[in-house]
Amino acid sequence: MDFNRHHVLSLDLGISPAPFNIRYPFTEEVDILRYKNNFKPILGIAYAYRWVNFRLAFPVMSAFRNKARYGTTEHFSLGFDYAFQHLYSDFDFRLNVGYALKDAVLFDTTLNDEYPNALIPTLGSVNLSANLWYFNREDFEMNALQGKRAHFIGEVRTWYLKGTINFFGISNGVDPLIPQMLHDIENSKTKSSVFSSLDFGVIPGYAYANRFKNWQFSGWMGLGPVIQTKFFALSDKLGGFIGLAPRYDIRFVGGYSTEKYFLFLAAHFDNKSIYFQKLGYNQYFYTLRIMVGTRIAPKKGAASIHQKPQ
Repeated sequence: MDFNRHHVLSLDLGISPAPFNIRYPFTEEVDILRYKNNFKPILGIAYAYRWVNFRLAFPVMSAFRNKARYGTTEHFSLGFDYAFQHLYSDFDFRLNVGYALKDAVLFDTTLNDEYPNALIPTLGSVNLSANLWYFNREDFEMNALQGKRAHFIGEVRTWYLKGTINFFGISNGVDPLIPQMLHDIENSKTKSSVFSSLDFGVIPGYAYANRFKNWQFSGWMGLGPVIQTKFFALSDKLGGFIGLAPRYDIRFVGGYSTEKYFLFLAAHFDNKSIYFQKLGYNQYFYTLRIMVGTRIAPKKGAASIHQKPQ
């Protein structure tokens, strides 16, 4: 059911953390380092009517976590999406600068139990992603899955293919990503200041949507390999490899929707990883968002709702 000719006003509140970890047998007690950014909750204000559709977003807090323990993070993001018949595309760019190495007190004697994390304000992560989905059924519409300008009125299921290209990684300028006391003299990659990757591939998946009375749940899940070129950088060396890497694709939107108003919870999970034999880097980009809004019908006599046959 399409509300394309309604004036749709909505608010959304969400978080978009970008934690990562580095795995390696550093010592008998330490084999994983966890890095967390001090993200900000984001408030969005949106309006849609026919071909007009825009959203303004801004942070509502200076930081979500305690600054003394997690420091501060500078965050920048840019994205857009477009749907046409069987196809849906999106572009996403995220940059986070400022991380804390959690529980570094386990190996760093300059820290204590009150302030156990090592703050690294120069450490940043980047994610640049462009994707194109092909859904095998035309009535699996993105406007209905997102829940603002349309909603489903029955069950829809389909397989899909996702073409994806990604550039992502972490950098600490000219300084190592891993603390000096954990460097392995037999593995120079533990002294790297950069881990990065460019990968591409086609991922198969399955999409599903259904509705019970005014409650709707919908989403998709895909899993597959991508061709990956991966790099590391030292002060005097740049190394690279090519291989395969796993990629999964998960999105979910569920909530309550009538012709006049809606309330939805949306979740998006995106995992990126690089492995250099024993050394592994895993980045987790995910977004959780609550959306609430109203649909204001046009004047009486105007065509306001379009309902596709099932």
